[in-house]
Amino acid sequence: MVKHSSTLYKNIIKGDRFLKIALVHDWLVTDAGAEKVLKAILDLYPEADVFSLVDFLNDTDRKKILNGKHTKSSFIQKLPFARTQFRVYLPFFSKAIESFDLRDYDLIISSSWAVAKGVKTHNGQCHISYCHTPVRYAWDLYDEYVTSLSFFKKLVVQWTLNRLRKWDIISLNRVNYFVANSKFVQERIERIYDRKSKVIYPPVDVNKFTLYEKKNNFYMTASRLVPYKKTKLIVEAFNAMPEKQLIVIGYGEEYEDIKSIAKSNITLMGYQSEDVLIRTMQKAKAFVYAAVEDFGIAPMEAMACGTPVIALDRGGTGETIVQGFNGIHFKDQSVEAIIESILQFEKQTFSAYEISNYAKLFSKERFQEEIRSYVRECQVHSIIPYEKN
Repeated sequence: MVKHSSTLYKNIIKGDRFLKIALVHDWLVTDAGAEKVLKAILDLYPEADVFSLVDFLNDTDRKKILNGKHTKSSFIQKLPFARTQFRVYLPFFSKAIESFDLRDYDLIISSSWAVAKGVKTHNGQCHISYCHTPVRYAWDLYDEYVTSLSFFKKLVVQWTLNRLRKWDIISLNRVNYFVANSKFVQERIERIYDRKSKVIYPPVDVNKFTLYEKKNNFYMTASRLVPYKKTKLIVEAFNAMPEKQLIVIGYGEEYEDIKSIAKSNITLMGYQSEDVLIRTMQKAKAFVYAAVEDFGIAPMEAMACGTPVIALDRGGTGETIVQGFNGIHFKDQSVEAIIESILQFEKQTFSAYEISNYAKLFSKERFQEEIRSYVRECQVHSIIPYEKN
């Protein structure tokens, strides 16, 4: 017999007892896209224990993401300067994730874009890895990470990433089932890991990001201001179109650099609360995005507000944007391509109502229902799981 909580199962039964569930997340330092996925899974299985390499959430984010729950963190949590510099301990990430003792758990769900999928498991357990991406800096972005480094740093980083690659492959047989967050990631899982996966798109909070049909005469973008997000490229494009207004929300290592080149038609708002982000998304005439994203929750949140999206025709945005219906694609990451797509956008009309309705297909409720169904299906087929390391 299975208990219900509203339309969702509160937990899963194994024989005559509840399954004991562990959720494993790479690290918890901020509220970003992967944390929205973790939140949705934890809401589905509220009695689960959460494990993470480090947990430095503030009280507000802890309540929002984990419902106030505290996680079980690794030894990296207590290392010097870990709160601000935990990434320097990358060479120890694999050992840290392997240090978690999960022997008492029946079901393990990892939310992984780095090393969470490599937790040690045992026969009789079922491990489902929700894969945001195979480790970017060890695989597809390897060259981008090492080419600009000095000779000594390059040697150290290459050695570290090569070890991480080997471990990433060795630890594959600890995962019974992979779930990909997009077809783009599904292809990467098959190409890099030689494993099949099921696509379950991440959740979008369509109850917070709601339709607003009256658009103002400005464009916007929002993301962490880090190189791979390509926000600087968007700013350079709007520098060449001084008659068009752009609002940039977000903060990161590129903030000062972007601020130094932005012309008067560009407003940098830095980090803003979710309420400000939503109001800006609702009123923008379009949301502009230039990153190659595994899925791209921010563009989907803009669509939930009825705001069309102008984005790269690669990665997740290549899957979620329907040309001419809910946005415009550009083909490459260049100033010229962005300018051309904006000029094309201004020649067309879009229905905010239809765009917002489309975004509801990616709701949190849909995500939870698909996860719940897949977990039950995996449990049925996991009587004889993979042999574990």
